[in-house]
Amino acid sequence: MQQTPNGPRPNIVVIMADQLAPQFTGAYGHAIAKTPHIDKLAARGMRFDAAYCNSPLCAPSRFAFMSGQLISRIAAYDNASEFPASVPTFAHYLRTLGYRTCLSGKMHFVGPDQKHGFEDRVTTDIYPSDFAWTPDWEAHDERIDKWYHNMATVKESGVAQATFQIDYDDEVAFAAKRWLFDFARSKSASTNSESGNDPTRLDSAPFALVASFIHPHDPYVARPEWWNLYTDDEIDMPAWVPPLSEHDPFSRRVMDGIEASTVPLTDIEIKRARRAYLANVSYFDSKVGELIRTLEEINELENTIVIVTADHGDMLGERGLWYKMNFFEHSARVPLIIAGPAVKTGDVANACSLVDLLPTFLDIAGGDETLLGEPVDGRSLMPLARGEQDPVDEAIGEYCAEMTPYPVIMIRRGSLKYIHCDCDPPQLYDVTNDPLEKNNLAEHANYQQQRAAFAAEVADRWNGEQLRQQVIATQKSRRALYAAMTTTPATTANTRTASTDHWDYNPPADASQQYVRNHMDWTVTAQRYRFPPTDKQS
Repeated sequence: MQQTPNGPRPNIVVIMADQLAPQFTGAYGHAIAKTPHIDKLAARGMRFDAAYCNSPLCAPSRFAFMSGQLISRIAAYDNASEFPASVPTFAHYLRTLGYRTCLSGKMHFVGPDQKHGFEDRVTTDIYPSDFAWTPDWEAHDERIDKWYHNMATVKESGVAQATFQIDYDDEVAFAAKRWLFDFARSKSASTNSESGNDPTRLDSAPFALVASFIHPHDPYVARPEWWNLYTDDEIDMPAWVPPLSEHDPFSRRVMDGIEASTVPLTDIEIKRARRAYLANVSYFDSKVGELIRTLEEINELENTIVIVTADHGDMLGERGLWYKMNFFEHSARVPLIIAGPAVKTGDVANACSLVDLLPTFLDIAGGDETLLGEPVDGRSLMPLARGEQDPVDEAIGEYCAEMTPYPVIMIRRGSLKYIHCDCDPPQLYDVTNDPLEKNNLAEHANYQQQRAAFAAEVADRWNGEQLRQQVIATQKSRRALYAAMTTTPATTANTRTASTDHWDYNPPADASQQYVRNHMDWTVTAQRYRFPPTDKQS
C-alpha cells in the first residue's frame, strides 16, 4: 500500500444524493425517516451539521464540488453552463497523486468534456450535456415551460413500479459495485501474479470512486417497497408557510416560476409528495448500504474513507417553496458525513461547504497546495473530522440561474446567515436560534452593525452589475450555439435529423472481451471473475 507520512493512503468513496435535505434523514434527527445505513455511518464517523452547497442548483453545485471553486470564479452559473475542460478537478489531482478514479452516475457535466479527470466513467449522465437549459436574465420573470419545475410534479407524486430515475440509480449502483469488484479482482491477480507482464497486474494504488445518484430528486415517485415504509398518518406538514404577501421578493419570483403562487395544493397532495420523498430517501439509503457492503466484501472498508453528501436540498413545501433555487436551510444545506481511518465520531457545528471537499481529498491523499493548478475557495475538513479545532466557521453561496435578474449571494458565518441580491431588500437570520428563518433581522435595531458588515463584505467581494452582465453575455452565446446545434439545414433535411450533435456520454464497451468468448479459456475466465479467488477461500 502506498504511504503517507502517517501511514497507508486510504481509498475515498463519495456517495452523493441529488436534492437530499439533511433534515429528512434519521442521522440528522428526522422523527420517522428510515435511513439505517446513513445513520450507522454517522454513528461511526463525523456528522457536519452546517454543511452547505455553494449554489442551490444541480450543475453549478456539482462544478463547485468538483473544482473547489465558487461558481462566479469559473462561470458555472446555471444548469446549462459549460464546465470548462481547463478547470482542474479533484479527479485530476487524485490521479496525479496515484489514485485510480471512477465516476458512476450523475455529475451534470455540460460541454464536450464528460470525464473531467476521471480515469473511468461507467455510466452515462441522466440529464442533457448541452446548452438546452439556458435561462434568460433579460426576461427573468417569464416562466420557462419546457424544462422548468411546476406543481404538476407535486400533484403527480405517488407510487410506480419503474421510473427513469429508478432505472438510472439501479444502473449507477450496479456499475459502481462492478467497478469495485473489478478493482478487487485486478488487485488480487496482481498480488498473486508471478509475471510482471501480466496484463491484470496492478500496483498498490488506492482508488477514489464517486457514486452519484438522482434520488430523492423530484418527481416524487417511489416503488411500493419504499412507499410502504411510511403511512399517510405519520407524514407531517411543512412546519411554517407564511402568507404569500409576506414572502421576500426572491421567494416570490421562484414561487411564480414554479407555479407555487398560482396553483394551489391540497394537504393530501403535499403529504403524498413528502411521503414519496421520504420513501426515495430510504431508497437512496439502501444504495449507501449496498456500496458499503461491497467495500466489506472486497476487504477495503477498513481502509476507505466514505463520504455521504448531496448537491443541495429540497424545500418540500417548507415556507410554501418546493425544490431548491434559494438559500433557506432546507434548500441550501446538505448532509455531510465522513467515516473511515483516522476519523473520530461526533458532530461538527462549524459552517462549511462543498468547495471544502477538494482540499479534504488532497489532505486524505497526502497532497498539498503546491499541487494546485488554480486557486481554490475551500479548506480541508480533515482536522474537524479528526476531532481537532478549526477557527473557520463559514460557507459562501452564489445563485446565478433562473428567476432572478441579479446574482443572489449567501454568507453563513457563525450563527448568522446573510442573503443579498442587488434588486431585493437584504435578509439576515440567526439560524441557530431561528432554524425556520421566520425572523428577518436585517431591520432589527440590535443587528445593524452585523448587517452593515455583511453588506460591506458583499460590496467588496462581488460586483453585482458586472457579474450580471457576464451572466447575460454567456446566456446569449449559449442560446445561439444551441440554436445552431439543433437546426437541421434544408439541404440535409432528408439525410439527418435535428439534435445529431450532442455531448452526451456513451460509456465504452467491448462485448468481444466480456464474459466468455471463443478466444478465451473459459476456466481461466471463470477464475479471473471469481472473487475472492479459490486459493484465498478458507
